[in-house]
Amino acid sequence: MTAGPIVLAAGGTGGHMFPAEALARELVARGKPVTLMTDERGQAFQDRFPGASVQRIRSGRMGGGVIAKLMGLADVALGILEARRRLRAIRPLGVVGFGGYPSVPPLMAAQRMGLPTVLHEQNALLGRANRLLAPRSRRIATSFPEVVGLREQDRTKVSETGNPVRPTVAAMRGRPYPALASDKPIHLLVLGGSQGARIMSEVVPGALARLPDGLRARLRVSQQARPEDLEAAQAIYRSRGIAAELASFFDDVPERLAQAHLVIARSGASTVAELTTVGRPAILVPYPHAADDHQTANARALDTAGAAWLVPQPAFNSEALADQIAWLLAAPPLLMKAAGAAFDLGQPEASARLADLVLATFAAKNGAPHPLEKAA
Repeated sequence: MTAGPIVLAAGGTGGHMFPAEALARELVARGKPVTLMTDERGQAFQDRFPGASVQRIRSGRMGGGVIAKLMGLADVALGILEARRRLRAIRPLGVVGFGGYPSVPPLMAAQRMGLPTVLHEQNALLGRANRLLAPRSRRIATSFPEVVGLREQDRTKVSETGNPVRPTVAAMRGRPYPALASDKPIHLLVLGGSQGARIMSEVVPGALARLPDGLRARLRVSQQARPEDLEAAQAIYRSRGIAAELASFFDDVPERLAQAHLVIARSGASTVAELTTVGRPAILVPYPHAADDHQTANARALDTAGAAWLVPQPAFNSEALADQIAWLLAAPPLLMKAAGAAFDLGQPEASARLADLVLATFAAKNGAPHPLEKAA
């Protein structure tokens, strides 16, 4: 029988889709067919999966009130039936899940059909979907040495592969931390997710406006902001003579990251992986409403390693941030040390290591028939 594809189940946000994209590219480069099963939001990323077929699968959100939860459960049930039909038709070697509710129907269907499954956890805290799916998964790939929320009986399945990043980010791995000379520009990168975060637009411009004249004149700020926040933030920068480029999305984040002396950002899994791949120090402000507060776990891992400074959102204000930035910019050796600590945490081979784990897990053993052949 001709080998079937490897199915990747991901959707929703870039935090789940970016590592799925990286694995897909690695597998396709090795000549392995790949199928992405995703939800409606995930379809917006389909152009990032060259060489892979894309199938939309119904999935349901689990939040909200009682009625919303019941509707979500109904959508999950329908999604499992739909995924089962698709899996039976394409006869995959196995399914890799990247967390989030859109991964649940394909993974549950695969597990019920006897297909091998692998989970990838991007965060330092095991997500709800992966917690649900872990007991029947063959292997669990993690991005951090320690992951909170794993059952003791599932720890034997764990392999730390790292969190795969986009090839354009991995290409910046060799760029040295830029020297912070007293007469040279200071590059700051402010990120808040793909569409920016409102609190970054509310706090950061005011903080930078408080800095001494000499520092302000040297600043070169790149800031992602929501479209509705751009004008107000830009007005503050302009009034204080700060050179700033603002946009709701930058196509060249990897290059800006490589140039940065300091990053101010949320602590989503993709942001953390990119910071450590390139090796850049950061002030991390976890999104407090993230599921199970997983962004705080991510930020704490970097803070503990000396690679970043964790600032809880209630403590994130312009006055305190101005003091912190002034302190850090006055101590280039401290920033360089943090950059080195971040670099040491980076796992540039994550895509290859995850692909190796997936292929080893899905390899046919002793000429055994495909699980769907046995079920037929």
